Amino acid sequence: MGETEESRYDLVVIGTGPGGEGAAMEATKHGQHVAVVERLPLIGGNCTHLGTIPSKSLRSAIARLTEVNANRYFKEAGISVHLGFRDLRRGAASVIEKQVGMRRSFYDRNEVDVYHGQASFRDDQSVAVDLADGRQQVLVARSFVIASGSRPYRPDGVDFSHPRVFDSDTILNLEETPRSLTIYGAGVIGCEYATMFRNLGVKLNLVNTRDKLLEFLDDEIIDALSYHMRDTGIRIRHSETFEKVEPRDDCVILHLKSGKQLKSDALLWANGRSGNTESLALHNIGLEADHRGQISVNSNFQTATPHVYAVGDVIGPPALASAAYIQGRFAARHLGESDCEDFRMAEIPTGIYTSPEISSLGKTERELTEARIPYEVGHSMFKNLARAQIVGKPVGMLKLLFHRETMAILGIHCFGTNATEIIHIGQAIMSMPAPHNSLEYFTNTTFNYPTMAEAYRVAALNGFNRL
Repeated sequence: MGETEESRYDLVVIGTGPGGEGAAMEATKHGQHVAVVERLPLIGGNCTHLGTIPSKSLRSAIARLTEVNANRYFKEAGISVHLGFRDLRRGAASVIEKQVGMRRSFYDRNEVDVYHGQASFRDDQSVAVDLADGRQQVLVARSFVIASGSRPYRPDGVDFSHPRVFDSDTILNLEETPRSLTIYGAGVIGCEYATMFRNLGVKLNLVNTRDKLLEFLDDEIIDALSYHMRDTGIRIRHSETFEKVEPRDDCVILHLKSGKQLKSDALLWANGRSGNTESLALHNIGLEADHRGQISVNSNFQTATPHVYAVGDVIGPPALASAAYIQGRFAARHLGESDCEDFRMAEIPTGIYTSPEISSLGKTERELTEARIPYEVGHSMFKNLARAQIVGKPVGMLKLLFHRETMAILGIHCFGTNATEIIHIGQAIMSMPAPHNSLEYFTNTTFNYPTMAEAYRVAALNGFNRL
């Protein structure tokens, strides 16, 4: 090890993904002297380089390709576009470059020092950073935020070095589009990749270890997603667990404990993630990660060592980039002893980039029924909306759950094109104080016509007519 240097800060943030960025930027706005540590050569974390940005860029490229080939005018003109996986993922590189440049400017403008290397705690007042040039930098601080992110869980006995076996970090390195693919794990990542590859015409097995898809969603949305996936040709296999993975030169065979053997050109393992904590020397600050590398925190994102906070994927669900960012801001505000009440931590929408998209906020019918809350339902089917018909995207629906007596919006569930955008209209109303958070806003408001936003008016009137 080379020469060791020491620097002092008010706050040191480990990780420059959404959680780390949110914490660093918020702390600087409150006058704190901040440093961040990033183990990768470029800032942005897995979100920018391996997860959200590249996968959503790929999804967008596939969607545009699918739309062109499905357009009847192009078909009649004899136009058909065929692109391989390598060509489709090429566009992600330029998006990543722009994101890195933009985010780097945030740190530069706010005078946040960035150290590239592996961080580990020496004690509860300092971390050591092993820099790429062999030197070690010691960062002493009053507070710390761990935002080290996560990586795909890799069980023992699965050979991820085999060229036909992938996880969500390595699947983007596929050279060619496989003819068939088995995805083990039907969580958010598994479902997103299943619809992407199916849109490329890949024969697809989706193996779910549970008895239904994405159980945290409203049952009607789960049913709609399952029906649509099967309708496009995805073979969903529920309540299955793997026994072994047998990679061969020409295929991969997934052996299930039920006795089934699924043979395909490639296997994508998408069953869980592990927190990036093994190199942080948490024992030096009295902390211990669980078996998935995740750190326990309280409602203020403090660990058992109160001046050490943790945010983002490293603390587990909801494991969303959007949630990580606001968690980071909350932690920075709290450690600086500033007011945190402005943050709406309980109102984080779910955004799932399947094809079509899914987004939800608030309670599900299952939860309201169990809580014995008198509610009613308002529906808007996208196939009946003029805008959906015009753009040729009729699959989907908006569902509003509201209190029968107060008319307060209790839950919003959307499945279909632009669902992750549409949800925010309802989010704004749902967050208003009573009585302004009611169904009547949508029944009494004029929406542009034709728009997808009009679904709120249609769903609200549908629900009102049920009373």
